[in-house]
Amino acid sequence: MDKAMRVLVTDSLSAQGLEVLRQSPEIQVELRQATAPEELVEMIDQYDALIVRSATKVTADVIQAGKSLKVIGRAGVGMDNVDVEAATAQGVVVMNTPTGNTITTAEHTITLLLALTKNIPQAVASLHGGRWEKGKFLNVELYNKTLGIIGLGRIGSEVAKRAKGFAMRVIAYDPFISAEIANRIGVELVDPEEVYRQADFITIHVPLGPDTYHIINRDTISLMKPGVRIINCARGGVVDEEALYEAMVSGKVAGAACDVFENEPSTDSPLLSLENFIGTPHLGAATAEAQENVAIAIAQQVVDYLIRGVIRNSVNTPSIEPELLAKIQPYLTLAEKLGRLDSQLAEGRFHEIRIEYAGEVASYDTSPLTAAVVKGVLDPIMSGNINIVNAMPFARHRGIRVVETKTSQEEDYASLISVIIQTDRGQSLVAGTLFRRREPRVVRIDEYSLEAVPEGYLLIFSNLDVPGVIGKMGTILGKNQVNIAGMNLGREKPGGRAVSVVNVDDAIPTPVLDEIRAMPNIVYAKVVKV
Repeated sequence: MDKAMRVLVTDSLSAQGLEVLRQSPEIQVELRQATAPEELVEMIDQYDALIVRSATKVTADVIQAGKSLKVIGRAGVGMDNVDVEAATAQGVVVMNTPTGNTITTAEHTITLLLALTKNIPQAVASLHGGRWEKGKFLNVELYNKTLGIIGLGRIGSEVAKRAKGFAMRVIAYDPFISAEIANRIGVELVDPEEVYRQADFITIHVPLGPDTYHIINRDTISLMKPGVRIINCARGGVVDEEALYEAMVSGKVAGAACDVFENEPSTDSPLLSLENFIGTPHLGAATAEAQENVAIAIAQQVVDYLIRGVIRNSVNTPSIEPELLAKIQPYLTLAEKLGRLDSQLAEGRFHEIRIEYAGEVASYDTSPLTAAVVKGVLDPIMSGNINIVNAMPFARHRGIRVVETKTSQEEDYASLISVIIQTDRGQSLVAGTLFRRREPRVVRIDEYSLEAVPEGYLLIFSNLDVPGVIGKMGTILGKNQVNIAGMNLGREKPGGRAVSVVNVDDAIPTPVLDEIRAMPNIVYAKVVKV
C-alpha cells in the first residue's frame, strides 16, 4: 500500500474501538467531534473512511464531496443519519453493527414494559415528593397477558424470549421470518391486524423507512384493545406521536413508554405531560458493554474492508465474510472479466443480464458474484466510478433486468459461470471457469467452445472455417508491429464458422482492425480489453 488509509471519526468512539484502528499500520486515524455537515463537506475529500454514531449527519452533499471515500461505518444499528442512497450511487460501502446493541435494547424494552405495568417512575416520583400514595398506583400483571411484537428480528426475538420467561403469550408480525423460526422461540406469527386486536402490550422493533413510518397511527390504534399499552425502543418515526397522545388522553391507550422520539433531542413533546407516559432519552444502547461492542465491531469492519476487501454488515451491498471471500475471490475476478468481455461483444441496447451458476460455485452465496458481473458489464459503457456497491442500482436505473439462476448439476467443468446479455438485437453469451481453482478461463463464446485466457487486450474474430484466414490475420498484425501473446480457436464444425481469441500485447490501432475486417471470410472482428 503506497500511503496510509485515512479514517475520520466524528462521534465519540470507545478507546477500545480507536485502538483497533490504531493497531493497523496502514490506518491513520483522526478525531473531529460534533462535525456539522457544512464542515464535513470541506474536509471529507481527504479521507478514505468515515466512522460516526448518531450525532453526525452524513448528507448527500457530504458523500458527493468525499471523492476518496470508500466506506462509511455507523457504530450502531439505525441509519437515519446516513444518506444510504447517495452513498450507493457514489459507490461507497455503508456498514453498521446490527448485533452490538441487541441485548441491551431488548433489556431496555423489558424494563419499560415492567415500568409501565408497575407504574415505577410515577411511584418513585410520588415518594420523592413526600407522598405515600399506595392506592393510587394500581398495577397489572404480565402473567398470561399477550405481548404483540411488530418486527421479530434480532431484538424482537430477544424480547420474545424474555417475555416467555414471564409466562406471557407472544404473537408477532414479521413478513421476513418463517413460521419455523418463530415456533422455535415459542412465538405465533399472525397478520398485523391480529397483533393490534389481540395484544395487551405492543412493542415495535422495525427499522425506520417508507413502509414503517408512522406504522402506529390513528387507524392502527383504532384496531387495538381498549387499555392497550405501547412500547417503542426502535426508531422515533415509527409512532405517530400526535395520534398516540390523543389515544392516551381518551383512555384508549392505557400507557406508553418510548425510548425514541421522532425529533431528538425531545424535551417538549406533549407526551411528556401525561402521567401514564414514560420516556427515556434514547438509552436503549447506552450501556458500557454495548458502546464498547459497537465501537470495536465497526472499527474492525472498516479495517477489514480498507485493508483486505472484506465486507461485513453492509446495508447497501452483499456482505462477504473472510471465509467466503477466501473461497470466492478467484470467482469474483472471473465474474467481472466475463461481464466486461460480454459487454464489449454484445450489440445493441441492453435489456437483460442473465447469470447462470453451475456446479460447485452454485453452492456459495452468489450475490457478490452477480454484482461483480454487472460491474464488469457496465464498466465499458459508463463513465464514472462503477463498483460492486453501485453496479446493481445503476443497472436498475438504466432499465436493465438482472437475473441469476443456479444448478448443482456439473457439466464439463466443476464450476461454470455463464453470462448472457439480451439486447434489442439479440443475445451474446460468454462462459468461464477456473483452471486449478484460481486461473480464469473463457470456455465458451456463443456456441463456440474454446479455452482462452481473459487478460489484457483480446482480438476476437469470427470467420468462415477455410484455410488461410489465420495466416493472413497474423501477417497483418506482424507487419503493423502487433505482437501475439497467445491464441485460442473454436469452431462449430469443419467448414462452418469459427471463432478465435488472440491475446495481443497492446491495443490494435483502428486502421489495422479495419484491415482485418476487410479480409475475405471474416464475419466480425473486435478488440476488447478485460
